[in-house]
Amino acid sequence: MTLVIRQSRIHSYGCYTTRRIRKGTRIMEYVGLYLNGEQADDLYEDYPNTYLFGLDGGKKIIDGTGVAAFVNHSCQPNCETDQIRGKMWVIALRDLEPGEELTYDYNLYDGEDDAPCFCGSKRCRGSLYSASHLRKLAKKRAAAAASSSAHPISITAFDPLDRGA
Repeated sequence: MTLVIRQSRIHSYGCYTTRRIRKGTRIMEYVGLYLNGEQADDLYEDYPNTYLFGLDGGKKIIDGTGVAAFVNHSCQPNCETDQIRGKMWVIALRDLEPGEELTYDYNLYDGEDDAPCFCGSKRCRGSLYSASHLRKLAKKRAAAAASSSAHPISITAFDPLDRGA
């Protein structure tokens, strides 16, 4: 596979193909040190940008060190990821032409901080979070707003003509 890393209009640096890639091709494995959630949280507590990839619902996390760590997010991706025999692969969703930046949908599923998307696709949802996680966050925020506005205010009525007689 002939891939290059160069500046990206989406975010920082991206991974680009220099030759045609057919739909369904396993392009690269997402490699790196395997961590558990607690290790990843401790290691990257103060870092807003990471190359972490969750496996098995976040039970295992890959701290990306290879070329796949440079594949950027898109809400309308040309690749997908799939866990095959314990390894995470980036796979072409369609035929790719030379010069195309490889992207997949990150579908982040945890966290409450903003994770803005800059993919620029026509179907951009504006966030790296999955649509289902965005719905959960919206419900949580709506519930918090409703509970903060639901506190009754005690008002004591008085008669301005009552002079305490």
